[in-house]
Amino acid sequence: MLNREAQDAYFDYDKSEVRDDGRTALTHDADLLKRIFAADPNFSVVIEGHCDERGSAEYNLGLGDRRATSAKEFLVQLGVPAARISTISYGKDRPVCTDANEECYQRNRRAHLAAAK
Repeated sequence: MLNREAQDAYFDYDKSEVRDDGRTALTHDADLLKRIFAADPNFSVVIEGHCDERGSAEYNLGLGDRRATSAKEFLVQLGVPAARISTISYGKDRPVCTDANEECYQRNRRAHLAAAK
Protein backbone atom coordinates (compact mmCIF):
# COMPACT_ATOMS: atom_id res chain seq x y z
CA MET A 1 0.00 0.00 0.00
CA LEU A 2 2.85 2.40 0.82
CA ASN A 3 4.49 1.93 -2.58
CA ARG A 4 1.20 2.51 -4.41
CA GLU A 5 -0.17 5.45 -2.47
CA ALA A 6 2.66 7.43 -0.87
CA GLN A 7 3.52 10.75 -2.48
CA ASP A 8 6.98 12.30 -2.64
CA ALA A 9 7.57 15.75 -1.19
CA TYR A 10 9.66 17.90 -3.52
CA PHE A 11 12.08 20.66 -2.57
CA ASP A 12 13.45 23.83 -4.09
CA TYR A 13 17.09 23.99 -5.20
CA ASP A 14 19.48 23.96 -2.24
CA LYS A 15 16.58 24.06 0.27
CA SER A 16 15.25 21.68 2.90
CA GLU A 17 12.11 23.54 3.95
CA VAL A 18 8.88 21.71 3.11
CA ARG A 19 7.06 23.64 0.36
CA ASP A 20 3.28 24.05 0.15
CA ASP A 21 2.96 21.18 -2.35
CA GLY A 22 5.14 19.09 -0.06
CA ARG A 23 2.84 19.83 2.86
CA THR A 24 -0.09 18.56 0.79
CA ALA A 25 1.80 15.38 -0.13
CA LEU A 26 2.99 14.76 3.42
CA THR A 27 -0.48 15.37 4.86
CA HIS A 28 -1.74 12.65 2.51
CA ASP A 29 1.17 10.43 3.58
CA ALA A 30 0.44 11.02 7.29
CA ASP A 31 -3.10 9.70 6.85
CA LEU A 32 -1.76 6.75 4.88
CA LEU A 33 0.87 5.93 7.51
CA LYS A 34 -1.68 6.10 10.34
CA ARG A 35 -3.84 3.54 8.50
CA ILE A 36 -0.85 1.28 7.79
CA PHE A 37 0.43 1.51 11.37
CA ALA A 38 -3.04 0.71 12.74
CA ALA A 39 -3.22 -2.40 10.55
CA ASP A 40 0.36 -3.55 11.25
CA PRO A 41 1.85 -2.65 14.64
CA ASN A 42 5.31 -3.85 13.54
CA PHE A 43 5.51 -1.75 10.37
CA SER A 44 7.96 1.14 10.23
CA VAL A 45 8.94 3.56 7.51
CA VAL A 46 12.14 5.21 6.35
CA ILE A 47 12.15 8.66 4.76
CA GLU A 48 14.80 8.90 2.06
CA GLY A 49 16.31 12.31 1.36
CA HIS A 50 17.39 12.85 -2.25
CA CYS A 51 19.12 15.64 -4.19
CA ASP A 52 19.84 16.53 -7.78
CA GLU A 53 23.28 15.97 -9.29
CA ARG A 54 24.61 19.47 -8.66
CA GLY A 55 26.99 19.96 -5.75
CA SER A 56 29.49 17.65 -4.10
CA ALA A 57 28.57 14.20 -2.84
CA GLU A 58 29.33 15.28 0.73
CA TYR A 59 27.20 18.43 0.51
CA ASN A 60 24.28 16.54 -1.02
CA LEU A 61 24.38 13.86 1.69
CA GLY A 62 23.93 16.63 4.26
CA LEU A 63 21.18 18.31 2.25
CA GLY A 64 19.37 15.00 1.73
CA ASP A 65 19.54 14.40 5.49
CA ARG A 66 18.03 17.82 6.19
CA ARG A 67 15.23 17.13 3.68
CA ALA A 68 14.40 13.75 5.21
CA THR A 69 14.45 15.27 8.70
CA SER A 70 12.15 18.13 7.64
CA ALA A 71 9.68 15.62 6.20
CA LYS A 72 9.84 13.51 9.37
CA GLU A 73 9.25 16.53 11.61
CA PHE A 74 6.23 17.52 9.52
CA LEU A 75 4.75 14.01 9.74
CA VAL A 76 5.31 13.91 13.51
CA GLN A 77 3.51 17.25 13.88
CA LEU A 78 0.55 15.57 12.15
CA GLY A 79 0.50 12.78 14.72
CA VAL A 80 2.60 10.10 13.06
CA PRO A 81 4.64 8.32 15.77
CA ALA A 82 8.29 9.41 15.55
CA ALA A 83 9.49 6.04 16.86
CA ARG A 84 8.22 4.33 13.71
CA ILE A 85 10.00 6.69 11.30
CA SER A 86 13.69 6.68 10.47
CA THR A 87 15.58 8.80 7.95
CA ILE A 88 18.41 8.21 5.52
CA SER A 89 20.12 10.41 2.96
CA TYR A 90 21.09 9.14 -0.45
CA GLY A 91 22.26 12.56 -1.60
CA LYS A 92 22.59 12.44 -5.36
CA ASP A 93 23.26 8.69 -5.56
CA ARG A 94 19.75 7.45 -6.45
CA PRO A 95 18.25 9.75 -9.08
CA VAL A 96 14.86 8.98 -10.63
CA CYS A 97 15.87 11.01 -13.69
CA THR A 98 19.29 11.54 -15.27
CA ASP A 99 18.65 14.29 -17.82
CA ALA A 100 20.61 17.50 -17.22
CA ASN A 101 17.68 19.94 -17.07
CA GLU A 102 15.60 21.69 -14.43
CA GLU A 103 12.56 19.40 -14.82
CA CYS A 104 14.73 16.37 -14.09
CA TYR A 105 16.59 18.11 -11.25
CA GLN A 106 13.23 18.93 -9.63
CA ARG A 107 12.12 15.29 -9.74
CA ASN A 108 15.32 14.27 -7.93
CA ARG A 109 14.99 16.83 -5.11
CA ARG A 110 12.62 14.85 -2.92
CA ALA A 111 11.76 13.07 0.29
CA HIS A 112 10.54 9.56 -0.47
CA LEU A 113 8.83 7.08 1.88
CA ALA A 114 9.82 3.41 1.83
CA ALA A 115 9.14 0.44 4.07
CA ALA A 116 11.93 0.01 6.64
CA LYS A 117 13.77 -3.29 6.41
